[in-house]
Amino acid sequence: MKIVIHLDVMLAKRKMKLNTLSEKVGISVTNLSLLKTGKAKGVRFSTLAAICEALDCEPGDIISIEKE
Repeated sequence: MKIVIHLDVMLAKRKMKLNTLSEKVGISVTNLSLLKTGKAKGVRFSTLAAICEALDCEPGDIISIEKE
């Protein structure tokens, strides 16, 4: 199984730029970019909760599992 990040989709749906999300959540653009591209090794629940609050979504809207 593979974990897939849909942060770019949620940003597009909310018409929000990565810089704006970075400011709202308090996380660097670099770290958000790593998460968005799926290159991050992990994410804290507090970070995920802050992203979901800023984007008004649920964790399942950002993260899914894809069978290989």
